[in-house]
Amino acid sequence: MFEKIIIIGNPIAGGGAEKKILEAFHILKQKGYRAELYLTTKKGDAENFSKRFSGMPSTLIIAAGGDGTYNEVANGLVKSSTPMAILPVGTTSVLAKELKMPYKISKSIDFILNGKIRKIHTGFIKLSRDNKVSQIERHFLLMAGIGFDGEAVFSVNKEIKRLTGKGGYILSGLGVALRYNPILLNIKAYDAEIIKKCHSCDFDYDYSNKTLSLDGYAVIIGKAACYGGNLKITPDAKLTIPFFYIFIAHSRSRFSLFRYLIGVATKTLLKYNDISYLRAARLEVFGSSRVQIDGDYAGTAPALVEVVPDSLDLIVNDY
Repeated sequence: MFEKIIIIGNPIAGGGAEKKILEAFHILKQKGYRAELYLTTKKGDAENFSKRFSGMPSTLIIAAGGDGTYNEVANGLVKSSTPMAILPVGTTSVLAKELKMPYKISKSIDFILNGKIRKIHTGFIKLSRDNKVSQIERHFLLMAGIGFDGEAVFSVNKEIKRLTGKGGYILSGLGVALRYNPILLNIKAYDAEIIKKCHSCDFDYDYSNKTLSLDGYAVIIGKAACYGGNLKITPDAKLTIPFFYIFIAHSRSRFSLFRYLIGVATKTLLKYNDISYLRAARLEVFGSSRVQIDGDYAGTAPALVEVVPDSLDLIVNDY
């Protein structure tokens, strides 16, 4: 099926990543594939490597690492004809959970070689770099979070994250929660459908063009169902549908934040009366809160977020 398979791997993704990447490379060689291996040494390498091979015929790119590595490779391949697969070797891999991909390297390789190529719809975000004039423009696969989780990702200790994976995010989240003081955000959603409306919140909805305006303190823009592993905040989101599912928290107290966290853990979050749940293909978020995409810090709002249809070829199985 493929004449060449290129692995772009992050050897310090955690959990013995380099050993796993080399194991995958040798398995492909043993199966008779023309395999090449490129290891990253700094942020941006994975994207630059994937851009180099973007558009190359009969070639598959395997992103080996965690969600940050997948995001970089996707940004290098977006809108090209070169398909991408993932190999979960890092400490965190929400995308692997989303695709129900096995973690054992030999089984992961079988998943990739026996999978099918599907067109997926990526998210695209444009935002500022820490409230400065310069702009950030990135595609994302899983989610964008504005508010609490953006602050938590910004504050995470990178060494603790490398050693413990999700533990680093949990510790950072607890620290942020103790000093929680959210900034009010205004959200404008286009081609919007209201699934769950906050009981006491003001909405401005234009039925003629399906445009919605409302305020909130935290926004999760889901392009996939999984969040932080098997947790789900936007359970209806899917890579293969051209919409976001959007969660908005309307209460600002520290007590409400802990309620939301409990709601995520107990799968009852979307039943709360002080949240909204929407579907939309495009939205603008005004304010100055921090933003994370695919688990990495990206910058600060205001942000423009939209779906880019059929923008990436991804190897999946029964997704």
